[in-house]
Amino acid sequence: MINSLKIRGLNKHFTKDKQVLREINLDIASGEMVALIGASGSGKSTLLRLISGLTSADSNCESLIEVQGQCVQKNGKISADIRIIRSKIGFVFQQFNLVDRLSVLTNVLVGLLHTIPLWRGLLHLFFSSEKNKALQSLRRVGIEDCYAQRASTLSGGQQQRAAIARAMVQGAGLILADEPIASLDPESSRNVLEILSKVNKEDACTVLVSLHQVDFAKRYFKRIIGLKDGSIVFDGTADELTVELLKKLYGSQADELFEIDSKAKSMISPANEWHFNIA
Repeated sequence: MINSLKIRGLNKHFTKDKQVLREINLDIASGEMVALIGASGSGKSTLLRLISGLTSADSNCESLIEVQGQCVQKNGKISADIRIIRSKIGFVFQQFNLVDRLSVLTNVLVGLLHTIPLWRGLLHLFFSSEKNKALQSLRRVGIEDCYAQRASTLSGGQQQRAAIARAMVQGAGLILADEPIASLDPESSRNVLEILSKVNKEDACTVLVSLHQVDFAKRYFKRIIGLKDGSIVFDGTADELTVELLKKLYGSQADELFEIDSKAKSMISPANEWHFNIA
């Protein structure tokens, strides 16, 4: 069985004296849902950008990134077929990355641009079947009624759901989410992670999410990977992630982080949870 993600010998410097990632070796099986945690500056966002081919690794050492058996980059050189490969990688950004002036439906339809002629995409000409596919994705994330609104009118949580719907329409086999709940309230955060969890299960889609919120990571992810100073220092289950390990990961940020997580947890109760059908 081909792993959804394979990384070997990955190193990344921003400058000669600033190394962001150090000898990353990682395998993620198809269909896994994995959390990536670590303090600010630990390399989480850079790792996701390297996986998607948005940036290249160091060229002076041997390295490899493969997604679903296809080479994204090797030895710091991005594949000539990166556009084709990237079409199967959905990327959910912290700030949603929607076009504010366009409708929610059109933003979701962007996920189909790799499947249609360029001229149709430029003119926003989509077939009824394509629009129906986008509407179905919006229905699955619970915001179908917002399809005609400008993206700028949505709440943060709704915008993030639209971004996930775009990745679903894209047909992504791997979804990368970079701090997708960092700017959301606890209840909206819970709903976004619920959606990602159900997409992972129902679409057999591999999901890799970077998070600061340890409480959410332990609640929604069976496997957690911890980065510190650009190195993987933990790769295991939520139950294995002890307070001692968290303090090793977060250092001086640990106490503040635990206090925030405790407050977030107290704000979420069964009485105010949202329920919606994304089948």
